[in-house]
Amino acid sequence: MSRAIEIPAVDGTIDAHVFTPGNADGPLPAVVLFTDIGALRPCYHEKAQQVADNGYAVLMPNVYYRDANGPVVPEGKSFRDPDVRPTLVEYAGHLTPEAQSRDFAALLDAIDNEAEFADGKIGVIGYCMTGAFALRMAAEYPGRVAAAAGFHSARLAEADDPNSPMHVVGNIEGRVYFGHADKDELLPPEQIARMDEALAAAGVHFTTELYKGAAHGFTAKDAPSYDAAADALHHKRLSMLLEETL
Repeated sequence: MSRAIEIPAVDGTIDAHVFTPGNADGPLPAVVLFTDIGALRPCYHEKAQQVADNGYAVLMPNVYYRDANGPVVPEGKSFRDPDVRPTLVEYAGHLTPEAQSRDFAALLDAIDNEAEFADGKIGVIGYCMTGAFALRMAAEYPGRVAAAAGFHSARLAEADDPNSPMHVVGNIEGRVYFGHADKDELLPPEQIARMDEALAAAGVHFTTELYKGAAHGFTAKDAPSYDAAADALHHKRLSMLLEETL
């Protein structure tokens, strides 16, 4: 069960989708699901619905609304195609921490005003580049975000990156879960260790798990790196996290 909505934001209008279980009765705990760099597409609609079916109202925004409405990647294409990658990289470059912050405020306003969402704390999920978004939103709204999760997150803790979310994790009050691919060239072991150290030093309740044999993008069914076993584990861990926090 899903419907499209439009969310007023400082930088324009965010096209987004709200997913609920087929047997939804009344408002449900809210979960924000950020897509990976490939943005809105069928495998993420399926993923959002699977989360919703566990008893949540899931808000999935188009992170590239400033540049395009709806899907950005043509059917049958992917980030790996040389005629698609430059566009996605360009659009992703517009998502500065400041831009993300403005979008977070708009998404929370939507949650507060749309009938599907219950009052109270929320969960946030990110994939690939948006693993950092989930952390940053948890840090900016510590009293609102009860759980933040990132899967096959990219470039979370580069040593020379002043915009790394590791610099703001001290504000997080909710729980954090990371499911990392143990063969992820976009998040090498030293970055995982650096982020874990920052979270531990800040006293954040967090869990880091390596998905053995998995590669970057293991949850995306349209990627050659898709790993059915790792994807199933990701849904299991996510279900547990949301059940325990929301």
